Amino acid sequence: MNSNREARDEDYLPPQPPVKGVVSARISPSGGLDVLSRNEVALLRDVSASGLHGLLRRCALAVLTSGSESDDPRSTLERYPDFDIQVLQQDRGIKLELRHAPAQAFVDGQIIRGINELLVAVVRDIVYASTSLAAGAFDLDDSVGITHAVFEILRNARILRPHADPNLVVCWGGHSIARAEYDYTKQVGYQLGLRGLDICTGCGPGAMKGPMKGATIAHAKQRRHHNRYIGITEPGIIAAESPNPIVNHLVIMPDIEKRLEAFVRIGHGIIVFPGGVGTAEEIFYLLGLLLHPDNAGQNLPLILTGPRESAAYFEQIDRFLCLALGAGIARHYRIIIDDAQAVAKAMSKGVDRVREQRLDNKDAFFFNWSLNVPFTYQQPFQPTHAAMAELRLHRDRPAHELAADLRRAFSGIVAGNVKEEGMRAIEAGGPYAISGEPEIMRALDAMLQAFVAQHRMKLPGGKGYQPCYRITTDG
Repeated sequence: MNSNREARDEDYLPPQPPVKGVVSARISPSGGLDVLSRNEVALLRDVSASGLHGLLRRCALAVLTSGSESDDPRSTLERYPDFDIQVLQQDRGIKLELRHAPAQAFVDGQIIRGINELLVAVVRDIVYASTSLAAGAFDLDDSVGITHAVFEILRNARILRPHADPNLVVCWGGHSIARAEYDYTKQVGYQLGLRGLDICTGCGPGAMKGPMKGATIAHAKQRRHHNRYIGITEPGIIAAESPNPIVNHLVIMPDIEKRLEAFVRIGHGIIVFPGGVGTAEEIFYLLGLLLHPDNAGQNLPLILTGPRESAAYFEQIDRFLCLALGAGIARHYRIIIDDAQAVAKAMSKGVDRVREQRLDNKDAFFFNWSLNVPFTYQQPFQPTHAAMAELRLHRDRPAHELAADLRRAFSGIVAGNVKEEGMRAIEAGGPYAISGEPEIMRALDAMLQAFVAQHRMKLPGGKGYQPCYRITTDG
């Protein structure tokens, strides 16, 4: 692994040797956990295909190995093949029994409190989403019903604060970034924190940890309490991007589409740091929504930023966006290079404008109900070889529709890179074929090759990146 990549919390402490071994323990959930029914406990213990135990085990192990450098979700399970978690029903509540758990999650035989809290979030979200969906609580064949599901999952996770002024900044960016880029994300987070802004990210390392880390110091300086460091993930990605140690509110959405909708519904502004295909997916998702005619009046500040070393990266992103979606797309975002203070000032002013618009329109501060997320954006995209081949990457269609298909293309590459299901599909059927208009395909290929050259897509163990896709042109 390239030594200048952000990997561990080595900013304020000297590098520590990894803790080896495993621990078995029976723990009480920190902060308490709502009472579970016998049926819910049975589902969590059920190892069959219809049960939830496999999902619980994968997500719990990801939390217990916070700080892992591997992109391969299978490698963690291979390192801890005997790990197991059981939910035990007792008269006074529940306990979690951990068997052969990673020792790094414990200090002197006691589980780290923050990890305990994240384990509670895992159990809570898996139970709530699964039982609610099974009970038909949400109409997932309807756009309003899906938004209702997103809202209810966030509310159940206690993410929504109805009486707080807008102050939540969503930060997107790569988990595999250069040291200078990581340090810059901390600087931006610090400046945001000084201005009383909270942070929401995808919960992993790199550009997802840096802003939270910087904000933590700034919030401490400002003697600000009850700070929110929200991490939003989903089962397919959590094992490859384990929650970083600063996350104090974790929520696991059922799929990537609901995760993306959660970001844009609760965020009051969005900052994009350098990243790879996952970051590109998020950019195209958001810009596709802002391009939709029904969202013409939406006020959601979007800033793309990085250190001076990342200037060429953002120039390439900007060129591709303008090529694919038209030169007018640039009005929806601002690029600021190597000026963390300017980013924070611009975002703070943007959040103020969001507050004013919500007041004028009598909209909620804590959840953007007025944003139109079309049903096609909400439907889970399964990146099979056939589905990837059928994407229509042409400019002879509305820009928001093209943006949606480009988002799906990047989503498929993310799956092939780091999701267990996608990796197995690539191993079985070879790379995904992605085809479209020649000019767009050439630009897409060049951008993806640049991501590889910049180590924004990697495999564990220092292996060279083996593309999970091949680019072709129509005609």
